[in-house]
Amino acid sequence: MARSINNVILMGNLTRDPELRQTPNGQNVCSFSLALNRSYRNQSDEWQEATDYVDIVAWAALAERVSQYLTKGRRCLVQGRLQSRSWEQDGQKRNKVEVVASDVTFLDSRSGGGSDEVPATATDEPQSAKPKPSKPTDEVVIDNIDDEAINLDDIPF
Repeated sequence: MARSINNVILMGNLTRDPELRQTPNGQNVCSFSLALNRSYRNQSDEWQEATDYVDIVAWAALAERVSQYLTKGRRCLVQGRLQSRSWEQDGQKRNKVEVVASDVTFLDSRSGGGSDEVPATATDEPQSAKPKPSKPTDEVVIDNIDDEAINLDDIPF
C-alpha cells in the first residue's frame, strides 16, 4: 500500500495563552489555538475577510518552549501533522481534528530585544541536534581568495 502525506504548515496568531499540562506518566503537553486570517471575493465581487481557528498540540520539550515564549496575540509558524481524536462525553460521541506540532517558529519578539530574546524556532528535536545559528554580518569571507572580505553592498543584485 502507498504511503500518505500528512504535513501541515500554518501561520497565524494565538487566540489564547498556551495551556501546559502533564499526562499521568509525566509527559508535557501544550494546547493552543491559531487564528488564520484570509481574504476572498464574494459573489458580488467584493472583498470579504474570514478567520479560521485551528487547535494545535505540542509535546515534550517543544510544549515547554511554546508555553514559555508564546502568549495570546503572538504570531507563529507551526509545522506538523493532522490528527483526529474521538471520545465520549456525556453519552455523546465527540470528534476533533487538530495539528500535532513538530516545529514552531516564533515570529514576534517578546520584548524589544536585549538579553531576554526569544529563540526563533522551537522543535521537538533535542537542542543538541540543532546547529547554533550564526549572527549575520555585512561581510562575507570566502576562503582561497587572498583572504579579502567582500562587502555585500558592492554586489549589484
